[in-house]
Amino acid sequence: MKLTTNRKLGLFVISFAAVYLILSYQLPSYAYTLIDADVVPKFLGWLLVFLGILLFISKDHETAEQKAQRNIPKKEVAVLLAVVAFIFLYIFLLEIIGFVITTVLFLFFCSRFLGYQNMKANILVSVLFPITIYTLFTYLLQISLPQGILPL
Repeated sequence: MKLTTNRKLGLFVISFAAVYLILSYQLPSYAYTLIDADVVPKFLGWLLVFLGILLFISKDHETAEQKAQRNIPKKEVAVLLAVVAFIFLYIFLLEIIGFVITTVLFLFFCSRFLGYQNMKANILVSVLFPITIYTLFTYLLQISLPQGILPL
C-alpha cells in the first residue's frame, strides 16, 4: 500500500486524535453539572478520528500544479511561526491572567500582526468575542473558564 500525502496526514490526524482522546477521558467529572467539562473535548476527539479516517480513505488526485501550490514561501513560514508563538504565549498566560484579558490581548495583537488595520473593528471584536464566550460558558453552560486576575 502506497502512502500518499492524504494517507500520511490521515494517519497523523488519527494518531493525534488518539492521544487527545486518551487525555480527554482523563478529565475529572463533576457532580451537579448539566454538561460536564469533558463533553466538548471528547466530541472533538471523535470528530478528529472520523475526519482522519475520511482523509485516509480519500483518493489523492494531486496534479503538479497543486504540488507547486503546496510550497510555502519562507516569509509566510516566519509569519506562521510567529502566530504559533502567539498561541503558545496565549496558552502560557491563560491560567495566570485569565481567559478574558488573555483572549482580548491575543485577538488584538494577533490581528494587528496579521495585517488587519481597522482599529475600531479590531478593538470591538477583541473585546466583545471573549466577553460573549465567557458569558456563554459561565452562565449558560456552567463551565468555568480561568478567571485569572479579574474578580468575575
